[in-house]
Amino acid sequence: MHVGGLTIVEGPPPSMEDFLEQIRRRLHLVPRYRHKLAHTALDSGRPVWVDDPSFNLEYHIRHAALPTPGGWEQLQGLTAWIFSQQLDRSKPLWEMWLIEGLQDDRFALISKSHHALIDGIAGIDLATVLFDLSPDPPPLRHSGRAWQPHSEPGVAELLAAGLRGAVRTGFALAEGALDALSHPDHAFARAREAAEGIGEIVWAGLNPAPVTPLNVDIGPHRRFVGVGSSLDDFKLVKNAFGGTVNDVVLAVVAGALRSFLISRGVRTEGMEMRALVPVSVRAENEHGAGGNRIVVMRGPLPVYIADPVQRLRFVSKAMDGLKESKQALGAEVIAGVQNFAPPTILAQASRLNFSTRLFNLLVTNVPGPQFPLYVLGREMLEAYPVAFLPQHHALAIAIMSYNGQMNFGLLGDFDALPDIDAIGDSIAKELATLVSLAREAAVTAPA
Repeated sequence: MHVGGLTIVEGPPPSMEDFLEQIRRRLHLVPRYRHKLAHTALDSGRPVWVDDPSFNLEYHIRHAALPTPGGWEQLQGLTAWIFSQQLDRSKPLWEMWLIEGLQDDRFALISKSHHALIDGIAGIDLATVLFDLSPDPPPLRHSGRAWQPHSEPGVAELLAAGLRGAVRTGFALAEGALDALSHPDHAFARAREAAEGIGEIVWAGLNPAPVTPLNVDIGPHRRFVGVGSSLDDFKLVKNAFGGTVNDVVLAVVAGALRSFLISRGVRTEGMEMRALVPVSVRAENEHGAGGNRIVVMRGPLPVYIADPVQRLRFVSKAMDGLKESKQALGAEVIAGVQNFAPPTILAQASRLNFSTRLFNLLVTNVPGPQFPLYVLGREMLEAYPVAFLPQHHALAIAIMSYNGQMNFGLLGDFDALPDIDAIGDSIAKELATLVSLAREAAVTAPA
């Protein structure tokens, strides 16, 4: 369950010493990058984050080079290999690779962090910390003191940390109870909506997602394909036919999956696949806080609809219905259980919220900065996000907008998806078709 991204940067690569120093001078801004997980005695509570007393930046920053000719296919293959490797659970759960040898005087950065460490929205915040907003940034202010880790906690300290967390949550629950007593009508309405939301999720579990060639046993090895596109193209389509940019994304993905299923000899009549669509619930004042603050919704992928515009309109209407339903609230309530529940109850809640029977693939769309970023004076040209594969799911699609681009990262199981390139090609074709139809609609629209 690690996530990350592939970025391509202009110019010759910096030296490893300069790159390490660039990261070292900024690590105080992202303290979680120096934390590791510590387990309580007898695993009696949730793990806690503690300083890694043996933290070594050189372990987390890796250096590699593509063989000649250093083309796109080789870079995608290296990305797939890196995302096939598990992170060491005894160390801070992240790594970054500096990749030399790309064609056209460029280099690449590949980042990988465990999902427990960071979600997509927090990832964008961290990217703006590790990168610069101009090629000539002002000097970074620093206290000048070298970082000194706290000593690793013992058994008694870990137990005390668990008790402190329980006490804090107890106070929060008490405050909630007092608020309920003060405003019983509001509390009752909120509880009823939450119950309805959880009920909708349970009801969805009684109607599982269809079985497809994507929902099979998977192994540890991966394939990766990146597909580039323009954010303006998605805006053109949604302005012509309605909906949101995310609706267009889901409609394009549905069209590509329709082509994939037909190529595998699967009948698509009447089939509606489902995408697990993560939604960040991070508040504006929580940006930069790190950690994982998402809930999930199940978006429709009507692969039975051949017409791309009808498919988009169906998706848009269905997503509006989901947003008006209690499903997202129910997911947030279940996510809130994780703040206090013992591990056993937490596992039950997570399975209800994240049951692999409810969806066919993960589709996550992360808004990125709409301005260029720089690393050591070199502009980041392209960015491709990478998600993860849940059990029995051979494909995950992540999308990220950056500086006018809208780029897809497709991660697939190595054995189950030897034809993952065809899915990437179909995404590009589906978008091109919708863009062409949108332009025709603009020409024929009455003045």
